[in-house]
Amino acid sequence: MRNRKPRRITFVLLCLALLPISTLGRQLVLVLSQEDLKEAAADSTNLVDDPSDTGFDDFIDSEAKPDYVLDPGSWSPIFEPATAPQVHLEHEGAYYSSVSKIVKAYSRGDERAMEEAASEIEAAASAGHPHAQSILGFLYGMGIGRERSKAKSFLYHHFAAEGGNMQSKMALAYTYSRQEMHDKAVKLYAELAEVAINSFLISKDSPVIEPVRIHSGAEENKEALRKSRGEEDEDFQILEYQAQKGNAGAMYKIGIFYYFGLRGVRRDHTKALSWFLKAVEKGEARSMELLGEIYARGAGVERNFTKALEWLTLASKQQLYSAYNGLGYLYVKGYGVEKNYTKAKEYFEKAADNGEAGGFYNLGVMYLKGIGVKRDVKIASKYFITAFDAGQPKAFYQLAKMFHTGVGLKKNVPLASSLYKLVAERGPWSSLSRWALESYLRGDVGRAFLLYSRMAELGYEIAQSNAAWILDKYGERSMCLGESGICSDEERHQRSHALWWQASEQGNEHAALLIGDAYYYGRGTERDYDRAAEAYMHAKSQSNAQAMFNLGYMHEHGQGLPFDLHLAKRYYDQALEIDHAAKLPVTLALGSLWIRKNYANGILVNVIDSLPEVYPKVEAWVEDVLMEEGNATILTLFVCLLTVLYLRERQRRHVAVAAAAGEVAFPHQLGEQGVPVIH
Repeated sequence: MRNRKPRRITFVLLCLALLPISTLGRQLVLVLSQEDLKEAAADSTNLVDDPSDTGFDDFIDSEAKPDYVLDPGSWSPIFEPATAPQVHLEHEGAYYSSVSKIVKAYSRGDERAMEEAASEIEAAASAGHPHAQSILGFLYGMGIGRERSKAKSFLYHHFAAEGGNMQSKMALAYTYSRQEMHDKAVKLYAELAEVAINSFLISKDSPVIEPVRIHSGAEENKEALRKSRGEEDEDFQILEYQAQKGNAGAMYKIGIFYYFGLRGVRRDHTKALSWFLKAVEKGEARSMELLGEIYARGAGVERNFTKALEWLTLASKQQLYSAYNGLGYLYVKGYGVEKNYTKAKEYFEKAADNGEAGGFYNLGVMYLKGIGVKRDVKIASKYFITAFDAGQPKAFYQLAKMFHTGVGLKKNVPLASSLYKLVAERGPWSSLSRWALESYLRGDVGRAFLLYSRMAELGYEIAQSNAAWILDKYGERSMCLGESGICSDEERHQRSHALWWQASEQGNEHAALLIGDAYYYGRGTERDYDRAAEAYMHAKSQSNAQAMFNLGYMHEHGQGLPFDLHLAKRYYDQALEIDHAAKLPVTLALGSLWIRKNYANGILVNVIDSLPEVYPKVEAWVEDVLMEEGNATILTLFVCLLTVLYLRERQRRHVAVAAAAGEVAFPHQLGEQGVPVIH
């Protein structure tokens, strides 16, 4: 292991960088070469050997802490009251009472109750309560019960962030990043990311629990929703039944669901511990490692490093190589054992030798800080890159710091900010997504929309698209509350448009396509072909076939883009290359181009150009006149009558023609088998 170094000296960072409008929605791909690493390493040679001068943490103390501690002002006492002690609820009673009123008012669409709750929040905010200031910033930002004002929203979030409210820090960081004020955004995201990684595990990689996208394009994402029903899900109930019957594998899986809060199951460390202990009794080795994690972090139990060491040791003997990371962690921190860097390094090397990403990450930390080894940021950066390539979440954080400080890698503040954001979004405030999904599955669309809107303000792309989709899908049933009561159609369109635009900036191609359609057709905004083309360009940069087709159409007709038949054909061809299902519309479009090129002033061109105006009128006439119930019945009978008359007339003419030719065979002339009898 001593001479082994990561072989990969180049890597690809894929993140949604917050770039100028011309490149929004495009994934940033950054490839670092050997020369980049050498130059960055040369820049870091002036650093002294004292590790404390780098500003890097070594091994973060991953103690399990409840959301209300990590995220002051969290709404968890409202949605998960069992997680907060009574003394906390009493201390913040007035604040949580007002927030609860806002949630209930939005759920019912009760504008009077919302105004009362908003007034209470405003009074508390004026008195300097930071969490109330955060809520008031949200109300002003969305225009809920108050006139929409970005300036007031920013001001209240600033005060709240100064008072320690983490969600307001998320909102401010997202605002700064959208304005390309990366120096300010990176500081906030760095602080938030540090809070987030406190919840990461010490041996296994924590599963990435992404917010569920409740829609797929314009339709509800039924498959994803089916898998998110928690304890009510049929698959979960079958698994639980198997576990109760003594199936060790099922016990372990149930424990995993409760420990991480997967597939809509409420996180419950006590239940997870119970199932892991039962699984171990049945010989389930994987549960040993999780028990070591639980006792090391104090998740649902009091921290006990002696028990953690015992369980992790047993797990490692069962060839669960990630357990070596946990053992190394205990030795490097001196938890339950005497601090021993040499032994810690040996355990991390064993994990890395067996392909565990956490092993590479931990070795990177040791070389970065010079813990038990000679400090070498170049080797550290290579280890972090290897861990990053394997998807190790903590590596995102360390690489963000390296880009932020220019230690080991070239300084790149925008990229550092983006990487920090990816980590920060896994913080305790992400629980908003779980509560929103639970509300949606129960049919409480208003509450779901409120929670997704709060997340959207914090910069979560999935929440932005979910909130926008709810507005478009449910309309008045979304319980959208505006500045003075239920949202008007215009308010809903404007709010939906703003949410889709934010989602498109972060790489959502469907959102970019919808924004383009809104500007092209003038839905909820003034018709603007230039901005429509800009939005379609965003979607096209993400290889969206529909956007390519639309850009071809706009070039063909000179709408928002120069009239250019050659470019139009190129876009049509690209659409077909991306999506073969577009063959029919592309074939028709290419036919239109041929006619336009060869018969520029002919009547066919005029007919083609009139289709967009004629089609909506025909569609409206069919819907308003023909599809009306009584008219549809009469029309059906009329069509049947015409069909009968047509067939009768066709038969009469056929008989007449055949008779004239002397080939007719009348019924009385047919034999028993229906064969004509020739006289």
